[in-house]
Amino acid sequence: MSNVARIRRVAATGIAAVAAVSMIAGCSSGAPADSNGKVTIELAQWWEPELPDGAFQGLIDEFEKENPNITVKLLSGPYASTKEQLFAGSAAGTMSDVVGLDGAWVSDFAKQGSLADLTQLFKDYDYDDSKLASQVKIDGSTYMIPVVNFVYPMFSNDDLLAQAGVSTPPTTRTEFADAAKAVSDLGGDTSGWVLPLSSEAPNGIQNDVMSWVWASGGSMLKKGKPDVTNKDVTSAVEFIKGMWDDGSIAPGSFTQKEQDKVEEFTNGRVGLMIDSLAHINLIRQNNPDLKFSISALPAVDGYDGPRGIPYASWGIGVSESSKHKEEAFKLVEFLMSKKTNSELSTLANAFPGNTDSTPDFSDSDPLFEQAFEIYKAGTPANEFVGLPVSEDLMRQFDEQFQKLLSGDQNVKTTLESTQKSWEQEF
Repeated sequence: MSNVARIRRVAATGIAAVAAVSMIAGCSSGAPADSNGKVTIELAQWWEPELPDGAFQGLIDEFEKENPNITVKLLSGPYASTKEQLFAGSAAGTMSDVVGLDGAWVSDFAKQGSLADLTQLFKDYDYDDSKLASQVKIDGSTYMIPVVNFVYPMFSNDDLLAQAGVSTPPTTRTEFADAAKAVSDLGGDTSGWVLPLSSEAPNGIQNDVMSWVWASGGSMLKKGKPDVTNKDVTSAVEFIKGMWDDGSIAPGSFTQKEQDKVEEFTNGRVGLMIDSLAHINLIRQNNPDLKFSISALPAVDGYDGPRGIPYASWGIGVSESSKHKEEAFKLVEFLMSKKTNSELSTLANAFPGNTDSTPDFSDSDPLFEQAFEIYKAGTPANEFVGLPVSEDLMRQFDEQFQKLLSGDQNVKTTLESTQKSWEQEF
């Protein structure tokens, strides 16, 4: 998952981390047991550099204490380097025993046969998966477990909303559209909502567009296949097009990326934003005087079901080429245990992948605890996770969506064209 914490910690990690992760593709999975029966397994991930110094190693030390016959070798580095080396390792059949995963990679790895079927490992090692908040499945089998989740709620600039006569954050689409229009009508350089649609980084389609579908219990898929012409997606696209036509969306959407929308919100130029909790501390740091709040994404008027909330995860999987799958799965089980998962989610300012785990927010920004209540009341939703070429799917939607907003085609053509292009990828 790409976020500010990654950038900050990567800078501190430096060359040593890059050198460490560069070994991933060249290492064979699972060294043989030594004469004492002790096994060494590798864990490749980008998490350690993003956590406080020594924190992740401390958790691994606990695991080794509980499992004295297993030694864990951490291969840690920046997200981009980890991704590059894991793809190289997948192609070469030399993936580490346990691997940190982004949901966008899972389909490719599963098709290459480089990830073990976790559903089978659950059975082999008598593991109860009922406490897992979510699982990433391909053709009915689990290949990734989200260890911790970083969610994307709605951010509201309380001062701008108050100036526009809006006393509380919107909870429905109608309230959201009205609030955004009222803020835009304040004039100057203020806008109601910021919507990044850069095709270079098309995750705005995931986080800022399709999130409106998931917030009201809708889906862009049917039986795992594209279904973007359905009424739920159509309704969300029509809603956003209406806001565009009303002038409620900040200018420059077609070239804006995620970091651009955060800058616009931080500088007090927009009233509403959908964004990752990972940016709360950055906003506080860059504009200490900004008064803002967070809340669940608004839903369709009259909807009273659980709110879907976009998320990104630190996922975990086991290499199919590992010679020590039992020991590798013990590490997975440890990281997903109630106690460890609580500790890890606290360290990462994220939400746990174990439904029984609870982060300790005593030393965190109060908004994190508020966001956890939103998280528990809703349903993590990101249907791009596990799809083939998921980033390309976002880009294909983005290209058609920009044509719609530019007035070059209608909603029906936009979604039918997207449906056709998506079907070719499945």
